Amino acid sequence: MITQNKRWIGILGSATLILLVPLIAMQFTNEVKWELSDFIIAGILLFGTGLMLEMFMRKIKNKKNRIALIVILVALLILTWIELAVGIFGSPIAGS
Repeated sequence: MITQNKRWIGILGSATLILLVPLIAMQFTNEVKWELSDFIIAGILLFGTGLMLEMFMRKIKNKKNRIALIVILVALLILTWIELAVGIFGSPIAGS
């Protein structure tokens, strides 16, 4: 029970710290321009990924399967984040 509480605190703390980076950066530069919707979407992505990681840790006992699913989930988070940030998977005919 204590380990699970520590993981919950780690998930919430990590996601919050990651969200603080652009918030602090916005105070010092005009290069970072996040709106409330950006923070909401990023929060949903980070907290959702953290909750799914916690679920994997609880439900999946096979270490190889657990590691594989965690790697896939983190890769999906990173790809989604990149797509939302710069649109690397955008339609090739979008500029036409």
